[in-house]
Amino acid sequence: MVHLSLETAISTIKPLSIFVAAMVVYAIFIFKFYRFVATRDIFELNLQQYSSRSSWAWLQKLLSVILYILEYLIFFPILVAIWSGVFSLLLIFLSKQDVSLVLLVAIAIVSSIRVTSYYNEDLAKDLAKMLPFALLGVFLIDISFFTFETIPATLLSIPSYYNVILYYLIFTILVEFVLRVVTFIFGLQNDVE
Repeated sequence: MVHLSLETAISTIKPLSIFVAAMVVYAIFIFKFYRFVATRDIFELNLQQYSSRSSWAWLQKLLSVILYILEYLIFFPILVAIWSGVFSLLLIFLSKQDVSLVLLVAIAIVSSIRVTSYYNEDLAKDLAKMLPFALLGVFLIDISFFTFETIPATLLSIPSYYNVILYYLIFTILVEFVLRVVTFIFGLQNDVE
């Protein structure tokens, strides 16, 4: 005869519900995140709508150039830093790698996603979601792989790598700039098949 009790049911289902909730939140975050990071034309600002208010053509062009520069010299570096930070945190929380390797892998992932977004956004999206979901798989298969003890020390050591981080960010920004220029000059099509 099966004996069921509410207390046993609650104590059994509580960890399951926590796992389900955490996985759903993580999956939704990754879903939103990878679509954003893999989009070739991140800024959907219609610069012409702001610059077309002027009746002088040269002023319209100047304003367009200034707004374009603002997008890619100010806003884009901020986004790259955020994206790299997210990938770095995922790697720090779910791997046992050295901080310098974590930073290298994180910026390599972001740079690779940005480059592939100019070739094919679907490929970039696949690349952007691969690591976060692979890390989730590793976590679920071997939960002991995840340790809280090393995370504070690892996070505190990140500021000592500020020069490396700066060089990595400059690299990614330059790659994006070159891709933008090449796309503009040669009129490369998005989503090459």
